[in-house]
Amino acid sequence: MFVIMATRWTFIELGVMDSDHTGIAVVLMGVSGAGKSTIGELLAKALNCRFIDADDFHPQSNKEKMKKGVPLSDEDRSPWLEVVRDVVNASLVSGKTVILGCSALQKQYREILRSADPNYRAGAYDLCVVKFVLLDVGVNVLMDRVQKRAAEGKHFMPVELLQSQIDLLQVDESEGIFKVDASLIPEAIVDGIKGWLF
Repeated sequence: MFVIMATRWTFIELGVMDSDHTGIAVVLMGVSGAGKSTIGELLAKALNCRFIDADDFHPQSNKEKMKKGVPLSDEDRSPWLEVVRDVVNASLVSGKTVILGCSALQKQYREILRSADPNYRAGAYDLCVVKFVLLDVGVNVLMDRVQKRAAEGKHFMPVELLQSQIDLLQVDESEGIFKVDASLIPEAIVDGIKGWLF
């Protein structure tokens, strides 16, 4: 089931097709195990654009901290998010669409990412070309996914940190975030996001 918490915006309405050649960024957000990488890669393929995984930009110090089961602080997150923002900005100003997988658990973190849009003004969510999709999924499914991934050695995030991320997740309805049931099959999730975008 898809729950729309946002106005439906098309690329044309967002100004993506007009003369300023500004791109668009779709940020797939949520806690570890929500499916950001899986859905991001599929969505990028469907839209013929680039997928960026924010985890690839974590400094080694952040990865080591998380491996030890220590949650990241705002001081750890801010420089990382600023690097990710700059990568997204480079795509936007060159007129490219980009899909970003990033936890973006709190409004303050999302504001850093929104500032990748050179025309963004704080609070003007509907005009920002950085759009957010919350991959929402139940705790039991998340636990299973994270445990499986850890057992396969596919991620540095231990299951012990999952609850800290769940506790940190904060969504303000005024932000216009599109919420999707991430327990659905990946193709259905991608179709739902495409339907919202177009």
